[in-house]
Amino acid sequence: MTIKSLNKWANAHTYYPLDLLRVALGIFFFIKGLQFISQTHMLTELIAPLKGFGGVMLIVHYIAPVHLVGGILIAVGLLTRWALIVQLPILIGAILINFMGVMDVGNLILAIVVLLVTTFFIYYGSGKHSLDYYFKMGS
Repeated sequence: MTIKSLNKWANAHTYYPLDLLRVALGIFFFIKGLQFISQTHMLTELIAPLKGFGGVMLIVHYIAPVHLVGGILIAVGLLTRWALIVQLPILIGAILINFMGVMDVGNLILAIVVLLVTTFFIYYGSGKHSLDYYFKMGS
């Protein structure tokens, strides 16, 4: 399947609840980004199991901006697939950290659910009620 055929299918099967779910996902990522910026110690504690692997500061400086900018883009439906794809390493890391450090079942379930919703929207796209659709129709 091509992106064009996925977009055609998604636009033919667009529903407001799915658009609201996409907006909620974007807001969730944005709020997580704000949390990571305002509580840097929380982020460094979360990635503590990765300290032996190097690049911890790179990870710290990657997560918050990706969540902030990606959250806004996802919520408004602009470059949605790209904004979601860059979230994948963070979400996979969020799941793996539970197996490398202290298991937090609540965080694990949340990370898995967000990963599943993210994967869905990577395939589904932003839908009809988005800036992606608006700009595509305007040209």
